[in-house]
Amino acid sequence: MKAHRWHHGALLGLVTLVALLAAGCGDKSDDTGGGGGTATTAAAPAVDEALAAKVPAEVKSDGKLVVGTDTTYSPNEFLDTDGKTPVGWDIDLFAAVAAKLGLKAEFQPAKFADIIPGIESGKYEIGVSSFTINDERKQQVNMVGYFSAGTQWGTKKGNPTGIQPDDACGKKVAVQTGTVQETEDLPKRQAACKSAGKPAFTIDSYQDQGQATAAVVSGKDDAMLADSPVVAYAVKQTNGQLELLGDIYEAAPYGYVIKKDQTDFAQATADAVKALISDGTYKTILEKWGVQAGAIDNPAVNP
Repeated sequence: MKAHRWHHGALLGLVTLVALLAAGCGDKSDDTGGGGGTATTAAAPAVDEALAAKVPAEVKSDGKLVVGTDTTYSPNEFLDTDGKTPVGWDIDLFAAVAAKLGLKAEFQPAKFADIIPGIESGKYEIGVSSFTINDERKQQVNMVGYFSAGTQWGTKKGNPTGIQPDDACGKKVAVQTGTVQETEDLPKRQAACKSAGKPAFTIDSYQDQGQATAAVVSGKDDAMLADSPVVAYAVKQTNGQLELLGDIYEAAPYGYVIKKDQTDFAQATADAVKALISDGTYKTILEKWGVQAGAIDNPAVNP
């Protein structure tokens, strides 16, 4: 849950891949002390003073938003070639949302599973990390819808083990820890294997998506599954070492994560996304990254 290039071929390709993925994970300590930037090259949109006035005083008092993001999920959010600067379409879009609210986004890399607890504890003011909106998360926090993504599978080129999304029994599947694919999708498929009297498949959970991708490229795992933009990007970036497997399914909205008691802030954020849709900034950013298929026109709080 990254833009890297790696070479095609055998051991050298794998070594290069692993090295680049490790660089993508980076030493996050450099960015947790307030060094994160907006990492967007586009001009910031004009402040909407009416929306800025809706941001609670305790949020806007310092002029910035402290954002928790898992920078291992290209092309959504990942680290630039310097190993420190968060980039990606999710980063660009939220930097624009913050600008509409008269604030600067300060992105702080974090483990995906630590972001919602960090919102609840006050460590982060908002979470921007391709969070799928579901009922469990809405019970914990407010979620502001801004994009729609489905799940996609990927495997090694040629699918040497013959794995299929609906028949992974007895195989090895890579997934990122804490994602809906790990917590909701795979358990259902595992139960189906059991009901059919087939052997269970092995679920290899990784702290970041780059590790899951590397496991499939190396042959350690037979396939992986993640959000559709992420797998499509991984296929492109591995220069023919991976291929898409099956169709995209179960499209669901992404949501910005905001503390449960900050409903006014959540609504202001949704209104800022609407403003970006209206002025064309939203479309421009998604098209820049080639993810416009996931565009929505009705951002809302807890849809």
